[in-house]
Amino acid sequence: MKITDLKEDEYASFYNYCLPLVDNTWTLTEELEISLHNFIRFVQDIPMGKHDYRYAEGKWTIKEIIQHLIDSERVFAYRALRFSRGDSTELPGYDQNMYVENSRANERGLQPLLTELSSLRHNTLLMFKSLTKEDLLKTGIASGNTTSVRALGFIIIGHQNHHMKVFKERYLD
Repeated sequence: MKITDLKEDEYASFYNYCLPLVDNTWTLTEELEISLHNFIRFVQDIPMGKHDYRYAEGKWTIKEIIQHLIDSERVFAYRALRFSRGDSTELPGYDQNMYVENSRANERGLQPLLTELSSLRHNTLLMFKSLTKEDLLKTGIASGNTTSVRALGFIIIGHQNHHMKVFKERYLD
């Protein structure tokens, strides 16, 4: 199952900022793994002094963005689990700014953040590998929008790729 298989009614239009950033060469599970390795390699090549850098007042640091990716992946994977199991409970959104403000990401080292992201991604990958084609097509409502399980997997990838693009454009120039 590739990103090109995804239909527009499987996700909120809000995610149009990140879904085009998913490589259509690979399947969902292949890209979950490949994108993690690409991201970690990319972040490890960022000069050490940049990890606590903010390109403007009130913007997140690279460490805070990595923690944001961790938190967001947990939320998206939880939604995917619930929907894949047939849970029809409507799930609320979450306040990403509050999560970052309370994360204490800047007190952590870069390597522990990347290790946590890697560990989480491996768990996310195992979950998605365990799902059937039928499971991946199941939907639920999150943040007031219908979303499929497979869309949540692609959103995890696209969201990460979006932030990697932001790093390149705003943090490393």
